[in-house]
Amino acid sequence: MEQLIDTFFALFAAPAFTVFGASTTWGEVLGFGSGALCVWLVVKVSVWNWPVGIANSLFFFVLFVQAGLFAAAVLQVVFAALGVFGLWSWLHGGQRRTQLPVTRVNARDWIGLGLIGVAGFGIITWFLAAHTSSTVPEADAATTVLSLLATWLQARKKVECWWLWIAADVIYIPLYLYKGLTLTAILYVGFLALCIFGLRAWRREAAQATQVEANALPTEPVEKEALA
Repeated sequence: MEQLIDTFFALFAAPAFTVFGASTTWGEVLGFGSGALCVWLVVKVSVWNWPVGIANSLFFFVLFVQAGLFAAAVLQVVFAALGVFGLWSWLHGGQRRTQLPVTRVNARDWIGLGLIGVAGFGIITWFLAAHTSSTVPEADAATTVLSLLATWLQARKKVECWWLWIAADVIYIPLYLYKGLTLTAILYVGFLALCIFGLRAWRREAAQATQVEANALPTEPVEKEALA
């Protein structure tokens, strides 16, 4: 079994082709393909994004361990767990366990997300700097926190998940270039573009869901005037 695992890691890290002078591994190719498909399915509000996303997390877990991005690797395990929750939530998270509609985040939720984000960034940055060989603890921690919060909001079908994904991608792109993961950086440029499309699409979905809900509300009966 150990030999089989070693063989898998070796194949995963084997060069597939060269992009802009940088060697690209088969692990990046698998991450690229599954990641692009996953984001496209999220933009289309397809529940199939979750199974594809779980597979994508497994691919990136191996890739990031090999690249020394330890927080990003651990994040993939959390992504896989959130993927299971997201799948259930989208299918049964609505009223009476119906499909979950697209909605917006309120001000109270933003305060909670902000507090969690600041605390998470501080703790993860400290841990990476003190207990790992990470050379980019701040960037690794920031993308970890943003991605976790974005995935949670995505699992709850909140429009604002796209703003957090956009913020994370803006950091991810130069981070992956710095680490020599050129194809992955290109993938995240595509992710950034898809996030903009996703934001627009989910805004429309939320507006439609609000309109449907408003139309479904019972109207108050008009009292008839009593006959004199």
